[in-house]
Amino acid sequence: MSAPSEPIRVLIADDQALVRAGFRLLIDVTPDLVAVGEAADGTEAVALARREQPDVVLMDIRMPELDGIQATRLITGSPATPDTRVLILTTFDLDEYVFAALRAGASGFLLKDVMPADLVAAVRIVAAGEALLAPTVTRRLITHFAGQGEPASEPAGSLTGVTDRERDVLELVGRGLSNGEIAEHLRLSLATVKTYIGRLLAKLQARDRAQLVIVAYETGLVRPLPAPAPGLGQGPAPGRPLEPPGQSGRRSR
Repeated sequence: MSAPSEPIRVLIADDQALVRAGFRLLIDVTPDLVAVGEAADGTEAVALARREQPDVVLMDIRMPELDGIQATRLITGSPATPDTRVLILTTFDLDEYVFAALRAGASGFLLKDVMPADLVAAVRIVAAGEALLAPTVTRRLITHFAGQGEPASEPAGSLTGVTDRERDVLELVGRGLSNGEIAEHLRLSLATVKTYIGRLLAKLQARDRAQLVIVAYETGLVRPLPAPAPGLGQGPAPGRPLEPPGQSGRRSR
């Protein structure tokens, strides 16, 4: 019989005591999760993360002393916490900092009114090394935040060594497609798509899928599509097919 796996260690960072208490209660009653601390501000979150070495930090964005973005950058960029993942807590429609948080190294985000089962699932996903960015979520990020800064005019420098087919996959990741959608779009098997994504993570030194989305925009490989008319939802406007990858001045192979 194999030994039971260690529980996932979770640190909760939020300036609202009631929010922290609610999340902690849920974590403590879930057998494979354990809360290792609570922080009321970003400075405390960084100190506790370095001391407790949690697997996942539930990080609020708006906190005193040090906000969640700065705290995320310090945690994900520190050799003292190389394996700690950050899951951002946000009200999304009000926060304008989600894209910056992902750029800082966050592995995804949750709405603060998340259902208990979804919170537990999210912690497990992030602890396993995946990014919590569903395709619809990625499309919202693209619509709202990807145009914040001008991307590079050509996807060159940081994509050196990336093959044409890998660029095709990266472009579709950046546009918010799931692995299954990418496989269908490029007529590849799901296993092949997963292999390409694994290579991209290694070549681009990206922590997870969230970071691949950031790379796709910051290198100019993907540019935001025109905003849809009100009420049309996310992604390309109805009736307009997704442009095939590789249309930025090069031929796909």
